[in-house]
Amino acid sequence: MINTVTPMTKSTTSLQPDQATLPQSGDPLTTDSYDSAHMSKNIHINDNAESELAHGLDAQRELEDKPLEQELLDEDLVDDLEDDLDDEDSDDLIDDELVDIEVAHVDRDPAVNAVHVVDSSEAGLRIDKLAAKVFTEFSRAQLQNWINEDKLLVDGVSQRPKYRVKVGETLTLAATLEQHSEDLPENLLLQIVYEDDDVLVINKPVGMVVHPGAGNWTGTLVNALLYHYPQQKHLPRAGLVHRIDKDTSGLLLVGKSKAAQLHLTEQLKDKTVYRQYRCIAAGSVESLKRFRHINEPIGRHASMRTKMAVCSHGREAVTHLIEITRINDQYSLVDVQLETGRTHQIRVHLSHIGHPIVGDKVYGGRRQLRAGISDEQRQAVSSFPRQALHAFALGFVHPVTGEDLKVTAPMPEDIEQLIVALKDEGYEHAGYHPYDE
Repeated sequence: MINTVTPMTKSTTSLQPDQATLPQSGDPLTTDSYDSAHMSKNIHINDNAESELAHGLDAQRELEDKPLEQELLDEDLVDDLEDDLDDEDSDDLIDDELVDIEVAHVDRDPAVNAVHVVDSSEAGLRIDKLAAKVFTEFSRAQLQNWINEDKLLVDGVSQRPKYRVKVGETLTLAATLEQHSEDLPENLLLQIVYEDDDVLVINKPVGMVVHPGAGNWTGTLVNALLYHYPQQKHLPRAGLVHRIDKDTSGLLLVGKSKAAQLHLTEQLKDKTVYRQYRCIAAGSVESLKRFRHINEPIGRHASMRTKMAVCSHGREAVTHLIEITRINDQYSLVDVQLETGRTHQIRVHLSHIGHPIVGDKVYGGRRQLRAGISDEQRQAVSSFPRQALHAFALGFVHPVTGEDLKVTAPMPEDIEQLIVALKDEGYEHAGYHPYDE
């Protein structure tokens, strides 16, 4: 049984949680089986928040017209960060990330001072390895930089990172934290689903870019985080653990301290972060059920370098279709669980099996339009302005308390309206209605 709890809510949109529950299924990889094995808390937010947040983003969306190539280069759909994690440890990935520290004036670079005396159990360790063990609030890459910059000394003497320490030697760290990036804080609306002292979960609206990049230096989620949480300027991407595409709505996980961000990043690397998406796919329930588990490698397209594709030289990519609900004979509502997080993974996999996501102009094309639908339904599909994909649920272990948490966010209004436009009489009889959330 799942216990529903009320999250702490610090929201620029003044949200209140509702008490809805997640649809269940008997499939071995469904949310039901995951809940019983991994999750103890289930958190939801107000359905009406989407329209409130969308109103505040109207002006921003007018600035979003940019070449498709740049959009694809800058804004990956799901968790491209995990691709990097597979290559290196999280410490190396986050490079020179810095500790989250309380300071009186966040505009000044805070000082770091720490001392450690080597004991007998630590003798013989390399200084960089020992530093990573005892100064856990900093990344290994940051500590190595400080060793090379003579800011981490052994008995007052500069040593190389490979130096092996001796019993009784004293490690002295005296450094200054610099701001992690030059991204500017902006007073933008944030829809906060869950918050405590260590973790933040945000429901990103469609149209908001996650982090600054070429053509999008302002108006991003990172800019908003830096405004509402200025102490997080010392964290990479203001604490974001993963990312989703501009035209995908839904949940994003943020660590509010260096230690929390690293812990959550390790969970992502270990594939223990539960990620569930909902989308509208072209195809019947019967046809989609033939592809419940998709295990096809994904890499850069051979000739179109801004696209991804299933290819032999790609990296492992595993997608599970955990629940498939009939909208009509030609379209289905699909609950998708990610086991890996490749760029555009859900979009590529569904396109590969011949059931693209409605509204996906890159991987869908005319295959989104199915025979046997009315003119009104055809117009609804062809005019839908973005991929009908929503990051619906996140499950993770709290980095400090060790509690299992699940956070959910309702379907946004535009996808709900698309469902209504496509549904026929059999849709509600199938046991799901978009407003049941």
